[in-house]
Amino acid sequence: MIRKPRNSRGFTLVELMIVVAIVGILAALAIFGVKKYVTNSKTAEARNTLGQISKDGAAAWSRDIMKGDILDDGAKVGGSNALCGDAEAVPTVVPAGEKYQSKTGAGLDYNSGDATTGWTCLKFSMEGPQYYQYQYITTAPASGKGFNSVATGDLNGDGKKGTFTRVAEIRNGQVVLSPTLVEVNPDE
Repeated sequence: MIRKPRNSRGFTLVELMIVVAIVGILAALAIFGVKKYVTNSKTAEARNTLGQISKDGAAAWSRDIMKGDILDDGAKVGGSNALCGDAEAVPTVVPAGEKYQSKTGAGLDYNSGDATTGWTCLKFSMEGPQYYQYQYITTAPASGKGFNSVATGDLNGDGKKGTFTRVAEIRNGQVVLSPTLVEVNPDE
C-alpha cells in the first residue's frame, strides 16, 4: 500500500474562495481604472480643441484690420483690433455617446462665416471625428469685450451633458485667457 505524505494535500475550499474573491476585487478595480482612462482620453479632445480655439481668437484680435479703400495722398488710416463674431455650434446637436464627422466644403460646418465672423474669421477647423459640440461666443465682461470657447458633450449617451469653457477678455488692448478651463460634469 502506498501512502501519501501529509504535507502534499491540495487547497481547501476556503483558500480557493479567498483567491476567487481577491481576483474579483482586482477585476472590479481594473474595470474602473480603464473606464476612467478612456473618459480622460475623450475629454482631452475638448481641452486641446478649446485651447486652439482660444489661441485662434487671440490671433484674430491681434490681426490689424484696416479699411480696404484706397487712401488719398497724405491720408492716414488707423488699424483696429476686432474680435471675430460668434461662430455657429458644430455640430448643431450635441453628439450622444458617439463621434460626429464634420462636413467639409464651402459653407459647411467649420467653413461658415466670413472675414469678420464665425469659424472662417477664426481660421479654425477640425477634420477628424469629434465627441463634442464646439462654439465660439463673443461676450461683454466688465472690461468691455471678450469671448468664450465652449465644448459640450454627452460621452456616455445618458442625456446628461458635460461642458468645458475657456474664458477670454480684452484688457489694455491685449487678450487675457483664463489659465484653466471651467469644467461642469466633465465625465458625462
